[in-house]
Amino acid sequence: MGVPYAEVIGDPIEHSKSPLIHKFWLSRLRIEGDYRSVRVSADGIADYFAGRRRDPDWRGCNVTIPHKQAAVSFADQLMREPRMAGAVNTLARKPDGLIGYNTDMETLRELLAGHAREAGLFGRPITVLGAGGAARAVLAALRADGEDFEVALFNRSVGKARAVLSELSVRGSVHPLEDSLPDTELVVNASSLGMTGFPPLPPHLTEVNSPVVELVYSPVETELVKAARLRGCRVVDGLSVLIGQAALAFRYFFGVAPPFDTEADLRALLSR
Repeated sequence: MGVPYAEVIGDPIEHSKSPLIHKFWLSRLRIEGDYRSVRVSADGIADYFAGRRRDPDWRGCNVTIPHKQAAVSFADQLMREPRMAGAVNTLARKPDGLIGYNTDMETLRELLAGHAREAGLFGRPITVLGAGGAARAVLAALRADGEDFEVALFNRSVGKARAVLSELSVRGSVHPLEDSLPDTELVVNASSLGMTGFPPLPPHLTEVNSPVVELVYSPVETELVKAARLRGCRVVDGLSVLIGQAALAFRYFFGVAPPFDTEADLRALLSR
């Protein structure tokens, strides 16, 4: 047996900060282990999982764009969150097989539910940008407790957005990216727009007058985050969401919770 390791897969993968996070925690806890990033194409994902299953040192992987929905089929067992969202972002090796989690949804559920309680959010319109795996996690997180809410879902493909609302049984409307933001209580960017290496978020979609949850973490100060802060809106940035979901994944991979008393140091490292 060699050194136990986990990794993050996606295409592209250069933007991922997950290796910095997990290696930081491994070092602070003095755990012998490693965490890597691997570019995996859509055509290569089946071969990737077949190969990793044969490696006894592999503890699992995080899954990012564009594989969160495809990864569902490679789990031997799915937890409640990925079943609800139809997307997986963490696969961890356990004695009874490869277990699929959605730590995005687990983190967002707590974050959004807390905001909803403070703001009296449920029953009022919520704007979500994107219709991929991250957006599914947002919608499923909102729906998990059976609360009533309405969503305005923006996406490049209106047809895809409509299909996501229908599949997840979410009440709302769909909009192309050219539409203006509606009067809303919360804006969640669950798209890749604004991420390093991806197209920017259209400027009119940064004209917010409500709290913002940004899932993009590279760069940390996205145009949406900057605009929201300039207008005095409450902001949860992408690092907060990233660290929250990574903490759950770290425990699934390595069997221990990360040291949360080092979060300030970790945020400083990730913001460089």
